[in-house]
Amino acid sequence: MATRADAVGTGAVTEAERVLRGPGLKPLRILPFLGPAFIACVAYIDPGNFATNIAGGSKYGYTLCWVIVAANLMAMLIQTLSAKLGIATGRNLPEVCRERFSKRTSMGLWVQAELIAMATDLAEFLGAALGFHLLFGIALFPAALLTGVTTFAILGLQRFGLRTFEAVIAGFVGAIGACYLAELYYAHPPLGTVAVHMFKPQFAGGDSVLLAVGILGATVMPHVIYLHSALTQNRIVPRDDREARRLYRYTRVDVVLAMTIAGLINLAMLVVAASTFFRAGFLHITSLEVAHRTLEPVLGGASATLFALALLASGLSSSTVGTLSGQVVMQGFIDRKIPIFVRRLVTMLPALVAAAIGVDVTRTLVLSQVVLSFGIPFALIPLVWFTSRRDLMGPLVNRRATTVAAVLVAALISALNVFLLGQTFFG
Repeated sequence: MATRADAVGTGAVTEAERVLRGPGLKPLRILPFLGPAFIACVAYIDPGNFATNIAGGSKYGYTLCWVIVAANLMAMLIQTLSAKLGIATGRNLPEVCRERFSKRTSMGLWVQAELIAMATDLAEFLGAALGFHLLFGIALFPAALLTGVTTFAILGLQRFGLRTFEAVIAGFVGAIGACYLAELYYAHPPLGTVAVHMFKPQFAGGDSVLLAVGILGATVMPHVIYLHSALTQNRIVPRDDREARRLYRYTRVDVVLAMTIAGLINLAMLVVAASTFFRAGFLHITSLEVAHRTLEPVLGGASATLFALALLASGLSSSTVGTLSGQVVMQGFIDRKIPIFVRRLVTMLPALVAAAIGVDVTRTLVLSQVVLSFGIPFALIPLVWFTSRRDLMGPLVNRRATTVAAVLVAALISALNVFLLGQTFFG
């Protein structure tokens, strides 16, 4: 118990346990349980999402708003299952894989998960560096060095307890949301039209189908599936089935709140792009740098600054969370651990090299989504299988309808990613 209190925060643990053992559920008592999903949701508003959402809005207007809504609903389901696995088993997804699969299988899963985590972290790190570059006008390589220093500082906050770290990450999410709320004010989108397209599935030609597949296919981030189960596995430990069910209900609220905020931010990205670039006839916004430059003459300098701030907050928070995910992947699959600051140093080296040689950051972000597609089935399929097993999950085993929905979502996302990979390499 002392270890958990040190990690989470003594006050948070005491209050959460008191709520679990209290007479009933009350809305204001959710506060000690909020946090893990806000760390996880950062992966859904990373710089890669900036690229796809801006491309969708600038080229097809509000047509693909419904794709973001559908993607967000799928993400809620998957992240809820991941959090539930940690609560029910006291272990994270990689650890359960190591226990249930052969050593060779676990090693293979670890290798692919590490490669995907590194590719994702490369893009997120470069996204943060681009944010510094756009905001302060410094060259990309010094911006990458500044990104490294800042992420080290954010990771260092964990010594003050997990609640402090959760609060800082939630603050980044809030900053991104505030920036895009202000962007919506400048853009003046037609809210009625946006509402219609949120619930009216349609396309605007074959290319829009491919972009929709890209948005949907990149919905679930495999590294954050692994991480979310780790964030809940020992955070609050229920004593019996009643407490486990109550903890799970509070956890669902955490997931719904965090993922709703992430979904609204993604929707705002697309809507702002549609209201500015598409409406003004700038249909081919090919990079984040171009988007930043175009915003200033269309909406003014404040809008361009807000865009850079949001990108910076997104890159810093998602890169930090990606480093934590890598730690969970290694410790879970092969029972090995290295100091997290060593991992941060190793994973930032490729990004520093890429910044030094002047890579196309937006192109790197797009390629990272393609690489990420390889790992989605390897995280989703075990997750759905494990959470449907009563011998593993106990009272938190999936209901039949939940398992059916999860199987359909996993099959759809996996198929879409196979299609996306095929179009990327052969289309």
